[in-house]
Amino acid sequence: MLISTSQARSVSRPTTVKWTASKAYPLSLSAIAVLAVLIVWWLVTSLQWVNPLFVPSPWKVWLAFIQIWQEGYKGSSLAHHIGDSLFRLGSAFVLALVTAIPLGLVSGASRTVRSLIDPFIEFYRPLPPLAYYTMLVLWLGIGDSSKIALLFLAAFAPLYIAVVAGVKRISIDRIHAAKSLGSNRRKLFVYILLPSALPEIFTGIRTAVGVSYTTLVAAEMIAAMSGIGWMVLDASKFLRSDIIFAGIIIMGLIALLIDSSLRWLERKLVPWSGKD
Repeated sequence: MLISTSQARSVSRPTTVKWTASKAYPLSLSAIAVLAVLIVWWLVTSLQWVNPLFVPSPWKVWLAFIQIWQEGYKGSSLAHHIGDSLFRLGSAFVLALVTAIPLGLVSGASRTVRSLIDPFIEFYRPLPPLAYYTMLVLWLGIGDSSKIALLFLAAFAPLYIAVVAGVKRISIDRIHAAKSLGSNRRKLFVYILLPSALPEIFTGIRTAVGVSYTTLVAAEMIAAMSGIGWMVLDASKFLRSDIIFAGIIIMGLIALLIDSSLRWLERKLVPWSGKD
């Protein structure tokens, strides 16, 4: 039985409306939650339930943001501070990508390689970043090299572990089938292991970005004169809580933008993720 074009449109229209409503509902809840927090923040500060030195009003934080946006902070523009932080974060993360993913693929496929590398990963992974940052400063100096190395180490471990877990969960039948069809080791890695492990790899990427981003403040604690993390730390020395709050909000918005970009990229490259 054939279905006319008008009938097909009438069938697909409710589905489209339902999908739009399902997307709008969580966004509305998120907007309401953020608005509620802002209202509570405004009430607490306007009624002076807390010392304004420690918790400034939303208006004062907004004025601090406008001041930083127009005049910069300590002789450098806000874009300069954000750019320096993103340069350190991006450089470290690119290094983590080009090392952790290939090494994780090899370790996931080879128990021998995994046994050689795992002890070192498990040893330094739980260590606080500041525990070995001073050692990196002694080795690499107080410039960006030690900061990038710290962020690299913070991102490497979670990404490597995620890649290994993604390779280990691949069905052995899929690997045997590829080998039986004549796949050599290179094709096995490129066409079987890497695509199959992509969902776990993107999970590891998002985790690694989060861990390295939280380490950014620690990386900018020593001998730094720029960066959004340094700006927050420097403002705390002068009890400028308005600048501290503005800097934290800026860092949070940047983190949301980075994570949203990664999720969009995951949907484009791994559309089958979560469809099992």
